[in-house]
Amino acid sequence: MDLFKRYFALFIIFVGIALLWNTIIIYPLKLFVVFMHEVSHGLAAIATGGEIVKIEVNQYQGGMALTQGGSRFWTLTAGYLGSLLWGGIILLFAARTHLDKGISVFIGIGMIVISIGFGSDVFTYLFGIGFGVVLILFGIFLPEVINDWMLRIIGVTSCLYAILDIKSDVLDRSHLRSDARMLSEEIGVFSTEVWGILWIFIAIVLTIWFIYIAGKSTSATATEANESDTMDMTV
Repeated sequence: MDLFKRYFALFIIFVGIALLWNTIIIYPLKLFVVFMHEVSHGLAAIATGGEIVKIEVNQYQGGMALTQGGSRFWTLTAGYLGSLLWGGIILLFAARTHLDKGISVFIGIGMIVISIGFGSDVFTYLFGIGFGVVLILFGIFLPEVINDWMLRIIGVTSCLYAILDIKSDVLDRSHLRSDARMLSEEIGVFSTEVWGILWIFIAIVLTIWFIYIAGKSTSATATEANESDTMDMTV
């Protein structure tokens, strides 16, 4: 029954996000995913011998990462899948650990540092630093359970947005210079649409896996906590 409740809670988060998708409530979370999308491009460039020149996020839920050097294949691939992986990692950390307050502070500090170091415009500074400060304040002043739910919501939103973003940019062609189109032009192998379909497939599989592991691990954590409480009472 406990396992059912854990998955049901994740399902409620998923449905709630979907229902509020086009509202101001979800808007900051969408910008966060765009921010992580661009950061993922930059980190992939650094990991393959390149560097970040600048990062930009705009109010229209768009962004840009200007990098120099590194592998173009991994740099371009890292955007959509990177933001999804960040979301999944946040979700799993929230589910597996009791470090939610520290995680909120860590992410907040990271956003501020990246915004100051690589932000290229006023909106990027304001959003990156502002959102980062909010996360830090949540981590310092609000209880663990609030931070836990916040991180789960951020994680699920990141996974869902990554899937919808790929569909919108690639299959619906709402973005003429999508990562998939640039990958097709610069690397070849597949067409824009094939790259998009491949990424969507990977994104859906990873999202299902993250949610499955998150629900399972939360149940295990709860069971361990209950057993620990029982032992304390016995002693």
